[in-house]
Amino acid sequence: MARLRTRILVFEAALTLVREGGLGSISMEGVAARAGVSKQTLYRTWPSTGAILFDALLARSFGEDGMVHVPNSGDLAVDLEALVVATIVELTNSTQEPLLRAVTAAIQSDEVLASQYRERLLLPELRAIADRLRQGGVDDPDSAAELLLGPVFHRWLLRTHAFEPDWAGLHVQRVLRATTPRTELLPPVAGGQ
Repeated sequence: MARLRTRILVFEAALTLVREGGLGSISMEGVAARAGVSKQTLYRTWPSTGAILFDALLARSFGEDGMVHVPNSGDLAVDLEALVVATIVELTNSTQEPLLRAVTAAIQSDEVLASQYRERLLLPELRAIADRLRQGGVDDPDSAAELLLGPVFHRWLLRTHAFEPDWAGLHVQRVLRATTPRTELLPPVAGGQ
């Protein structure tokens, strides 16, 4: 495992290369040169540039305690809207977006990396969201967590629609309406996509 200082240099070098030229511009040689380390140093910790990018993503995605944090103010709708807004901000942040798109592209052709992404990032995030949904009395919280995040990632990945200012709140209302027991149905969602 690379030392913390080396990891930071490697992550910043990889992110800079992706920002400057996209996923196709990153190589182990380029990362090593930009970070001021040997290729051997890289290969001792990471088997590929995709693995470097994924570790950089993990380093930016979790709290200092290594956990996924979902808001819990006591108001499920408010908490989920805050989560969706934070996710949209992270996905569309000009510094973060190239990294996220590069990792998304890399996991399409690297099964080992895809498995690590699923086990170390996606599933812990979905479990944390499902736990919060369960606390809020949602039916089938596992499916509801996917229903909450799926459209966000679809819009971002395929660039099908912009994220209008009121979209997150409307989306949360729709998800809760679809997943809340009938005795506790929310009022109809007003307009919007």
